[in-house]
Amino acid sequence: MKPELYIFDFDGTLCNTRHIILTTMKATMSELGLPVASDEQCAATIGLPLKDCFKQIYKDMDDEEAQQCALAYCRIFDVNKHHLTPTLFPGIYSTLNTLKLHGATMAVASSRSHASLVELLNMLGAGRLFSLVLGCDNVEHPKPHPEAVLTIMEMLQFTAQQTLVVGDMPVDIEMGNRAGALTCAVTWGNASREQLQHCSPSLIIDESAQLLHIST
Repeated sequence: MKPELYIFDFDGTLCNTRHIILTTMKATMSELGLPVASDEQCAATIGLPLKDCFKQIYKDMDDEEAQQCALAYCRIFDVNKHHLTPTLFPGIYSTLNTLKLHGATMAVASSRSHASLVELLNMLGAGRLFSLVLGCDNVEHPKPHPEAVLTIMEMLQFTAQQTLVVGDMPVDIEMGNRAGALTCAVTWGNASREQLQHCSPSLIIDESAQLLHIST
């Protein structure tokens, strides 16, 4: 039996936002006079809420400083998105469209804000494919807490056994595992295969078209 509900992460899973995220993070650090982190340090935080991204890099940073970073990041991102336009990963739109045509229900659970998600999905022409979009500001507990997955299942009336959570980072897989759903790790995002294997996904795929052939 194929999954009936697919819950996707956004950054690094559906959309190739790595360059704009790293560029924006480094510009934020420079503007605020912080030591500029490496690409690897910045990429390791993708999937976390913005404040937590900066607190993970700067271990002594308090909540107020992290909030200042998050606000500056959002302002700089709004400028960067016009000349560093994110794109869907190759094959993603076709895969999503085929899943929808075959009767699947799809949703997004992301650490990005709801407004940003809706804007980017519509900009990419994919907004119509999703029945529900949840951002970090739609839940009380961020990833890897399972709240987003549990909320989506409840609102769309699917069970964990009918649900597949798809993501590129360990926090996505842990979120899905803790909700009791099936989990699918993708290797085209921001985590290595070894990192993904360590968090025990139900399966790992290398191309989005493999989603069309998953059965439970």
